[in-house]
Amino acid sequence: MKVGSIRCYVSSCRAVLLPRFGGPEVLELRPDVPVPDLKPNEVLVRARAVSVNPLDTRMRSGYGRSIFEPLLPLILGRDVSGKVADVGASVKSLTVGQEVFGALHPTAVRGTYADYAILSEDELSPKPASVTHVEASAIPFAALTAWRALKSTARITEGQRLLVIGGGGAVGFSAIQIAVAAGCHVTATCGNQTINRLMAAGAEQAVDYTSEDIESIIKGNFDAVLDTIGVPETERIGINLLNRGGHYMTLQGEAAALSDRYGLPTGLPVATAVLLKKRIRYKYSHGIEYSWIYMRADSEGLHEIRRLTEAGKLNVPVEKTFPITQVREAHEAKDKKLILGKVVLELD
Repeated sequence: MKVGSIRCYVSSCRAVLLPRFGGPEVLELRPDVPVPDLKPNEVLVRARAVSVNPLDTRMRSGYGRSIFEPLLPLILGRDVSGKVADVGASVKSLTVGQEVFGALHPTAVRGTYADYAILSEDELSPKPASVTHVEASAIPFAALTAWRALKSTARITEGQRLLVIGGGGAVGFSAIQIAVAAGCHVTATCGNQTINRLMAAGAEQAVDYTSEDIESIIKGNFDAVLDTIGVPETERIGINLLNRGGHYMTLQGEAAALSDRYGLPTGLPVATAVLLKKRIRYKYSHGIEYSWIYMRADSEGLHEIRRLTEAGKLNVPVEKTFPITQVREAHEAKDKKLILGKVVLELD
């Protein structure tokens, strides 16, 4: 089977299955997992690199079980970088043999931990030529999450002030770079090991939350706050630092956790009520907008992310790579916080 400009037909491939929830030991690399037929808008990607996101390790441990348990076994993984192996009948923008990168939405069941991943056309973009597959695979899910917060929700514009709480992670670091490229003034909190990286990326102030009192050091108010930590303390600080009319956005929305606790039929309405109550409360008390942020496919956003990457204005540093055969070790390293930065799985 030749992969070039020749379309390839694949009925099964290697993939990492999650047969049940648990620790890294439940992950199974199987040699012959079926590859479904493509729908008209779908693209078959020969994966070269897939990144490990916090969502992957949380899902493996049972987060979102109300959604995913009936669908087990499933394949984890959101990001991918690789080559187009086949395209559905209605796909127009991508061709067989083209190098691409992209990310699946958070609730996808057939993830990217596989030799062949399936994504819709709007979840993919040509890979930035200036980066490797490993580097490219670390970018889309994190950068699209940041993009949704800054561009779709807060609609940041040049000259505005942004506070990123937790700027050292992939989403926070992506947000800093997207905001700097848009001409915003960025302040971020982080651990002391990432201060220099954040300043080099264009943050005007980086505060070490482990040793400094954020509230006494950060001066002035902000037009938007992206809180990647999302605990009550950071929510309180973020909201108090906002201008009236500003946006507070947290990555720690409660929809999945409440659905897991009460079951989907009860949990989702409860989550909606919790969100609505907070929105009304903060609108009344502080005059601000309050949002839970989730990654969504955004074709325009992904193409802009590609342009920023090619221009050298956006990157997500990769700390370590593992072969896909060592997926358990990779998850264990993330679980035990042995590796704080981005981990990528390589597929030969």
